[in-house]
Amino acid sequence: RGRRRHVLRPAGGALGLGVANRLLMLQYATYSVITPEGCASILWRDGAQSAIAAEQLKLLSSNAQSMGIADEIIKEPRGGAHRDALSTAEAMSHALRRHLVELCELSPEELVSARYEKFRSIGHVEGS
Repeated sequence: RGRRRHVLRPAGGALGLGVANRLLMLQYATYSVITPEGCASILWRDGAQSAIAAEQLKLLSSNAQSMGIADEIIKEPRGGAHRDALSTAEAMSHALRRHLVELCELSPEELVSARYEKFRSIGHVEGS
């Protein structure tokens, strides 16, 4: 009998962070409603297990994109966004404008339907 591995669906806090038709993340951003230490304290009653929790939480923007949470990852300048705020702001502006142009073409009904479908498709159960 195969072992089922569950992939978490977004909880209320995650939905509060990301209920939108499009979610864009900076390259080195993380997406989580709990710290790895907090998660480890809840799951194993041991905050020292935070490295394991961090891996399981799939905090990275690349994880969020592969799970269908993030729609685009905005590349950061060398050294991170804080090293070149102007370049970061320009990259964000281009991405936001591109997505807004696409979204402005949709009716309110289409926007609601697309947002609903996006969140219904996030997460899955592996091995089932």
